[in-house]
Amino acid sequence: MGASDVSREHLPIPDAPPASATSLDARDQDPAFTPVQPLNAPAGAPNVVMVLIDDMGFGASSSFGGPCEMPAAQRLADGGLRYSRFHVTAICSPTRQALLTGRNHHSVGMGVTTEMASAAPGYCGIRPRSAATIGQLLNGNGYNTAAFGKWHQTPARDVSPAGPFDRWPTGEGFEKFYGFLCAEMNHWYPVLFDGTNPVEPDRRPEDGYHLSEDLVDHAIDWMQTQHTLKPDTPFFTYLPFGATHAPYHVPQEYRDKYRGKFDHGWDRQREITLQRQKELGVVPPDTELAPWAEGVPHWDELSDEERQAAASLMELYAGFAEHTDDQVGRLVDALDELGELDNTIFIYILGDNGASAEGGLGGTLNEHRFATGIPDSAEFINANRDALGDATTHAHYPVGWALAMNTPYQWTKQVASHLGGTRDGMIVHWPQGIEERGGVRDQWHHVIDVVPTILEAAGIPHPSSVQGVPQQPIEGTSMLYSFNDAAAPDRHRVQYFEMVGNRGIYHDGWMAVTRHGTPWEMVQDGTRRSFDDDRWELYDTNVDWSQAHDISAEHPGKLRELQQLFLVEAAKHQVFPLDDRMTERENPKEAGRLDLLGDRKTITFHAGAKRLTEETAPNIKNRSHVITAQVEVPEAGAEGVVVAQGGRFGGWSLYFHEGRPSYAYNYFGTDIYKITGERLEPGVHEVRLDFGYDGGGVGKGGTARLDVDGAKVATGRVEATIPYYFAFDETFDIGVDRASPVVDDYAPVDNAFTGRLRSVRFDLGDDLASDSSDAEARERFRAAHD
Repeated sequence: MGASDVSREHLPIPDAPPASATSLDARDQDPAFTPVQPLNAPAGAPNVVMVLIDDMGFGASSSFGGPCEMPAAQRLADGGLRYSRFHVTAICSPTRQALLTGRNHHSVGMGVTTEMASAAPGYCGIRPRSAATIGQLLNGNGYNTAAFGKWHQTPARDVSPAGPFDRWPTGEGFEKFYGFLCAEMNHWYPVLFDGTNPVEPDRRPEDGYHLSEDLVDHAIDWMQTQHTLKPDTPFFTYLPFGATHAPYHVPQEYRDKYRGKFDHGWDRQREITLQRQKELGVVPPDTELAPWAEGVPHWDELSDEERQAAASLMELYAGFAEHTDDQVGRLVDALDELGELDNTIFIYILGDNGASAEGGLGGTLNEHRFATGIPDSAEFINANRDALGDATTHAHYPVGWALAMNTPYQWTKQVASHLGGTRDGMIVHWPQGIEERGGVRDQWHHVIDVVPTILEAAGIPHPSSVQGVPQQPIEGTSMLYSFNDAAAPDRHRVQYFEMVGNRGIYHDGWMAVTRHGTPWEMVQDGTRRSFDDDRWELYDTNVDWSQAHDISAEHPGKLRELQQLFLVEAAKHQVFPLDDRMTERENPKEAGRLDLLGDRKTITFHAGAKRLTEETAPNIKNRSHVITAQVEVPEAGAEGVVVAQGGRFGGWSLYFHEGRPSYAYNYFGTDIYKITGERLEPGVHEVRLDFGYDGGGVGKGGTARLDVDGAKVATGRVEATIPYYFAFDETFDIGVDRASPVVDDYAPVDNAFTGRLRSVRFDLGDDLASDSSDAEARERFRAAHD
């Protein structure tokens, strides 16, 4: 059958029935058998390349008037279209799940990120099989498919060698995957997967390695191979960068380019950006700056030290953004050299949410430290200014710059109620399908509209079933109608928004919104905030483009109408019950979700465990625990890591240094507590770490005791512990410490244990995170394991 004869309503497309034999002898067969033809895409189906930038606001990129030079975005916009009213979901995983499925994020179980999933249907973090991804749809229709970069949709408990792998990229329609499966990544020392196999980069930072460059190298190589071997088969390349999400890791020359460029401050930058946006036509001439966020200082209210620290962090971010875009430029050049650029729908989304305020009011050199409520001083940031962007920092800029990068809109990432959290720049480049060059499209669209757009452009229907599972309707609206009609009326007319209790509803230009929380307040103070107390605002964006004027008092009837519409849409898409917890939900027990090990109190590893997330590793936080390792020390003495979790910015490690067993607890990179025994003779030994947690709440201290062969050899205090999450971009590993090292006693990468590990056993005590300490429970646990 030809491509036009194939029914594409059910995937996979069934094989054509074989022809019947008409003879006993193959030479007499009439008609002769013909070879089985490969599945073909519809005639004329274009290639698709989709690039997604992380944590970038509407007003960051130069292509949308911002201060971060992004020449590749500018090149694609000049040859295609800018979309000025494109919307996302306000945070990472939900936008990505909506982008790849064409359904609202709660409809596909991703009400918040995978690390904060709960048991509620709209928040479980598990894509239903009734919502196939665009990878599955295109691959099932004859496309070759690949993904490179950040994949933040796999349930965290599934990220282990035990799988299951059906919701890894290679189980969701992508034949090739090279990247990472978590919220963020160290760009100098990443922990990567090729398919489902852990891999290490083949170069190091001192040799010029950077993750963004590595991802594009792999993407270019894959596209070139597809074009060489199957030039008539269209391909789909999905490239979601880890940049520009913290940590801001970038080569020095990119940061140096922006030295002094932000000394004028964030208030002035908003004015400069808005003027440029008006000149570009991505906002109307009468657009006003939306109100400044309450509680955020203006530039002239900062001290000299604070201004210096803030400017340095913004220089770093801008360099990071430009470096990322330069890699996109290499991808565009590669497509051009293949002769495929004109026949490729290139979708460039400049942000999976608005700019991030998760660095706090002053910025930070360790976002995990700040997320637990520990800010960095301006003096501390300035003292480390020369190191910004290198492997010793995990930086994030201050809230003021996030607000400026969202110009002209209000608020930031997490805040789904206001456009600063949900409106991002988007560019579509497709010379064979778009007549205008350098146009602007003002039609209102949402990230769920990308899938139906691709399907319509490729001539592929939405199937009624995939792998035997009936499919729930695609909820997005194709944008194809707008490609060659700038004046076409909007087709996406209603859209709800919700994220950690912040919520809004859009209908034909009107928006009713309510902000429930403040995004840089990552941990709640224990006070339960009532959703009924939230104050609703009303905006008519037909005349007030930037939500600058709240008119709820003038139009109470319209406000009530939209509030009721929100309830209807929220109920339809599994938004309820609302959940406003952030950092607290990173602990599976607090969130009410399953981790891999469940309630098991004893876990024994017999081989090297690699790349285990916190949901697949023993949970030692806020509890007493014992780690018992059976080791063989070689003749030359032992070196290297027995077991470690986390890295330079927070974690712990049991290891050998200069032949001596040692234990280190790294508290957010600021304090390192260490105990060490004597050098061990060659032979078999039992090394045991006994940690007695104080109890009385989360993040409390404890006493660490190191035993060798049943005898105590060292003891010491750990004054505070990490309460919720060690790090998104680090892992739990047996026999090695991947990515950055927990302690400087051993090197990054080259720190594998030089002896033999027979086993490593974990015995876990009760969770002692209650309000009162339980010394009796702690002592019972210790007595049971002595």
